[in-house]
Amino acid sequence: MHTITVTPDDNIQQILDGLSSPATIYLKAGVYEQKIKISRPGVKLVGENRDSTIVRWGDYARKTHADGLQYTTFRTYTVCVTGDGVRLENFTIENTNTDPVKVGQCVALSVNAKSFSAANMRLLSTQDTLFMAPFPDDLVVRYAGITDEGYYDGFMPRDELFMEGSSLCYFNNCEICGTVDFIFGCAEAYFEKCRLVSLGDERKACYIAAPAHSLKQERGFCFYDCDLVCGGAAEKSVYLARPWRDFGKSVFINCRADGHIAPALFDRWNDTYRYKTARFGYYGLECAEEPAPVDWCKKLDRDEAEDYINMCARTRGKFGF
Repeated sequence: MHTITVTPDDNIQQILDGLSSPATIYLKAGVYEQKIKISRPGVKLVGENRDSTIVRWGDYARKTHADGLQYTTFRTYTVCVTGDGVRLENFTIENTNTDPVKVGQCVALSVNAKSFSAANMRLLSTQDTLFMAPFPDDLVVRYAGITDEGYYDGFMPRDELFMEGSSLCYFNNCEICGTVDFIFGCAEAYFEKCRLVSLGDERKACYIAAPAHSLKQERGFCFYDCDLVCGGAAEKSVYLARPWRDFGKSVFINCRADGHIAPALFDRWNDTYRYKTARFGYYGLECAEEPAPVDWCKKLDRDEAEDYINMCARTRGKFGF
């Protein structure tokens, strides 16, 4: 695989679009004010230094698009990945909007591919920092304009929206920052040795994960050996997860949490009954104070936790870590 070295003066999208085969794009340190989409399979983007190599953009949900419609959540990304087997390493992806209460959701990274991996990345935004497809079925219908052509008219490209089957994502030693639902979607995803940083937010409650897995999916989000860090969130104000759709699944195994984590650990999603179908669990969770988990989550036993740990190890090996 050949390597192409770029600087902030180069147009990353133009380079990606010109590839005829997989390649490594090496990003020299600096700030890249660019919105990019990685469509070619097998591409690697590697930064010179995680904290000083930054790809950033500032779209937000309530912004009006050129088509006259609002961006909504899923067109706000700074980086979108649709090519299978893409790997990102050693740089920061940022959505620069910092007031989601006024402007709405602002995605940093959207992964819309069947396989994806990341190492030593920093993902920075506020609400909805990281999305991992596939989409919930009802959103495919809505955003593809299948039943409401007069309003949506298929305003999202199919390669960003419609992905049949399952997907697998792996994140190693990454820092993911946000406020509300900042890790969300329907992928089977493993987060190993990551820092999940809950930033300050004027709302009373915030949430790390918002899964929407179907009942047919055996695996959802697995956070293993991660640090849940307070980055300005109020004491006891942050929940580990809430179900974006029925049957959403997230487990937290051998993680360490600051005092910003709410004793209940999990939330039901407003006034819905999704807590009755949510599949949330924890094991070996070290909290600043003894938690008092909701009665509809599950404390995993050792064998169940080991099964997830083994799955994480197999996934790590599959992606060559």
